[in-house]
Amino acid sequence: MTERETTRLVAWSQELRRVHSRLREALSVTRASLADGAPGEAATRELLLYCHGFCTALDSHHQGEDRTLFPAVAAAHPELRPVLRSLEQDHSMIADLLGRLGAAVDRAATPAELDQHLEGIAALMENHFRYEERQLLSVLETLELAAVPREVLGPI
Repeated sequence: MTERETTRLVAWSQELRRVHSRLREALSVTRASLADGAPGEAATRELLLYCHGFCTALDSHHQGEDRTLFPAVAAAHPELRPVLRSLEQDHSMIADLLGRLGAAVDRAATPAELDQHLEGIAALMENHFRYEERQLLSVLETLELAAVPREVLGPI
């Protein structure tokens, strides 16, 4: 295996770490926007923008994993199918929480309620990311997948 091939292969584990880091940062910015928001229409617009961007990025990331990355992992490592099912279940729960957050933002819920939604997402998301990284990073270092990381792991 050439150095270029190794770099391409290792890129999947590096890309996953990078995307997780950016999603963690997006959640942090969203929560900071809520905590620092001044009352009024401008603060509400800013929060809507952060929440929409974060929710879209996280959902896109999980859809790409479900559609492309996980089937490739399952084909190369069938023994990981239970892990992948668990991760897909997390994706479903996170999507539900994101939908509830979106509905709360749309109806202009109180900052305290919005923070509760974000806290729940943060807890599940962090647990999910850590489990995924523990279970899949070493596998991703050897995964041969002919795809564009941004299309698989999301645009963030």
